[in-house]
Amino acid sequence: MLPQLPDPRNASILVYVGGELLPRDQAKVSVFDSSVQGGDAVWEGLRVYQGRIFELDAHLNRLIDSAKAMAFAQVPSRDEIKAAIFATLQANGMRDGVHIRLTLTRGMKVTSGMDPRFNQYGPCLIVLAEWKPPVYNRDGIRLITASIRRNSPQSLDSKIHHNNLINNILAKIEANVAGVDDALMLDHQGYVAETNATNVFLIKRGLLLTPHADSCLPGITRAFVLRLACQNAIPVQERNITLAEVYSADEMFTTGTMGELTPVLAVDGRAIRSGEAGPLTRRLQSLYGEATAHLGEPLPF
Repeated sequence: MLPQLPDPRNASILVYVGGELLPRDQAKVSVFDSSVQGGDAVWEGLRVYQGRIFELDAHLNRLIDSAKAMAFAQVPSRDEIKAAIFATLQANGMRDGVHIRLTLTRGMKVTSGMDPRFNQYGPCLIVLAEWKPPVYNRDGIRLITASIRRNSPQSLDSKIHHNNLINNILAKIEANVAGVDDALMLDHQGYVAETNATNVFLIKRGLLLTPHADSCLPGITRAFVLRLACQNAIPVQERNITLAEVYSADEMFTTGTMGELTPVLAVDGRAIRSGEAGPLTRRLQSLYGEATAHLGEPLPF
């Protein structure tokens, strides 16, 4: 029996790979590509709402910064990347309800091995656009705390948005085994970092709290929520957060392009706000929804 796609429309999508638009079943990279050889690539996730790409420039800033930090050569220009995105969306007739996985690999090697000097073809840009709604239940998710720790800057700086996600995947496996939605990851000091896929926020007595972006990705949605809080007189603080504070939080939610803003109903079996989304979480969800309805880079077609 063949696997069933979450959305059957994605069976016939065209994918941009290294300068070409290819049918889904032909969209491949070489076995010599760095993404295959060592997870040597950087990526972004973007969403398209009503003919606009939300926070496109912020995502491109992070993609290019990550590529520079990884010492990629011949990084495509912003205009080249935008043109590839627009061409992919237009070829697929996509203007709303779309998620884009944007990947830039170090490219093909002349022989297998980890040495970047083998990468003599230049980077490979991939634009994978799919019909895909937010991945989490808007009413809330449940978490466990993973035994796997989030990387620290001593090991690998979380500000590099790289493709080597094995520690996140191992944490997600723990969540799957536990029968919950995702896993909360701690840093090497035992403070809350993020989940395996999203940033986290707590609310305690009206104060919005989120971990420092040291051992967590400084997410685009995270940054937008911080701006929303400032614009709407919601007090906010970035600081170290412990598990005890998570368990006793008045509200909790996650943020990310794939899932937007999602209430957390329980962590390690402890209910957050009696297991229901709280009023400030719902308010921020509404504010975010209003923003995505009218902000973003307009599609040129």
